[in-house]
Amino acid sequence: MRNLIVNEWVSLDGVVQAPSDPDEDRSGGFEHGGWHGSYFDDVARKWVAENMEHAGAFLFGRRTYETFAAFWPQASAEEQVVARPLNAKPKYVASTTLEGPLAWHNSTLLKGDIPDAVAALKHEEGGDLYLIGSTRLAHVLIEADMVDEYRLMIDPVIVGSGKRLFQDHGALRRLRLVERLDTSTGALLATYARA
Repeated sequence: MRNLIVNEWVSLDGVVQAPSDPDEDRSGGFEHGGWHGSYFDDVARKWVAENMEHAGAFLFGRRTYETFAAFWPQASAEEQVVARPLNAKPKYVASTTLEGPLAWHNSTLLKGDIPDAVAALKHEEGGDLYLIGSTRLAHVLIEADMVDEYRLMIDPVIVGSGKRLFQDHGALRRLRLVERLDTSTGALLATYARA
């Protein structure tokens, strides 16, 4: 059985919205986009590349899928360490507004109830499923208690507002620390699994 791994860049106060670019996601009046980039170092870059390489497939919500599909197929030579696995490996997209077939190579639109569709993917043969970005999809799968592991780059910044990985009305879920790496920028690379 495959594991479902939520892989996110998160601020110290739990915000995951628009980490990469000021205009990435301004929904809800969010004005702090691009808060994450200055926390990368060689350790973090290696960690991200290894996560991408070890993924068996990726899960996306519509917004993240559209953002990635517009960028990664045309990525620069320096970005190929991330682009290659994203472009080559299977991608599954949860959306009520997109219609198939999806343009990005090896992308499939999930049909029906999303937790049921993801449960079916978890029971298939293959490498682990990695969810990146896709806050709404993460909320659905966390609430359905389907997440096996969280791989978080926790940046030493308080963003103050924005979309958060964990909702206030969620259930108590105990985790255990599997791995922790420190970066030179103060960010922590933490892997948590079900306790």
